[in-house]
Amino acid sequence: MKDLKSLLVDIRRCKECESHLPLGPRPILAADLQSKVLIVGQAPGVRVHESGVPWDDPSGQRLREWTGISHDDFYDETKVALVPMGFCYPGTGKGGDLPPRKECAQLWHEQLLSHLQNVKLTLVIGSYAQQYHFGKRNKRNLTETVKAWKDFAPAAIPMPHPSPRNNRWLKKNPWFGEEVLPYLKRRTKQLL
Repeated sequence: MKDLKSLLVDIRRCKECESHLPLGPRPILAADLQSKVLIVGQAPGVRVHESGVPWDDPSGQRLREWTGISHDDFYDETKVALVPMGFCYPGTGKGGDLPPRKECAQLWHEQLLSHLQNVKLTLVIGSYAQQYHFGKRNKRNLTETVKAWKDFAPAAIPMPHPSPRNNRWLKKNPWFGEEVLPYLKRRTKQLL
C-alpha cells in the first residue's frame, strides 16, 4: 500500500474520467495522517474548481458556521480532511451540478480512508456520501437519515448539503438547527 503523500500525488494527477469533465480534471481534496475530522461532501462546484480550494464558496462558508470550525482550522489538513465523493467538478445539469463521478470512490476512497486512522468524527454530507458511507444503515431518504443522526454519532453525523439551494429544506426541518448543529459544534470543539 502506498503512503498517504504518494497516494495524494496520484489522486491529484488522476485523469480517469477526463472525457466526461466539462472543465477538465482538477482533483481537489485535503488530507493528513493526523486529521481528526473528516468532511465528505459531493464534488467541487465551479468556484472551487477555479480556486482549487475545497469548500471555497458559499456552501463552505455555511459549513464552517454549522461546525463552528474557524477558517484556519478548517483548512489545516492536520485537523480537518476534506474528501469529496468526486474530486473534480462534474458539470451542470437541470437542477444544479451533476452528481459526483463514481470513478473517484471506486479508484481512491478505500485507499485514502485507510490512511485516516486518527479521524474521530466524519461529517457525511448529502445523499451520495451517505449512500457510500452508510450503505444499508441509510434510511429511506436524506431527511430520514439526517433525522436519525444519533444512530451514527459520535463517529459520524449525516448532514444535508450546506448549499443555499437547501434553504427550503432547512426551513422545513428546524430540528436540524436546533438539535444537530449544537451537538456538532460541541463535538468539533472537543476534537480541535
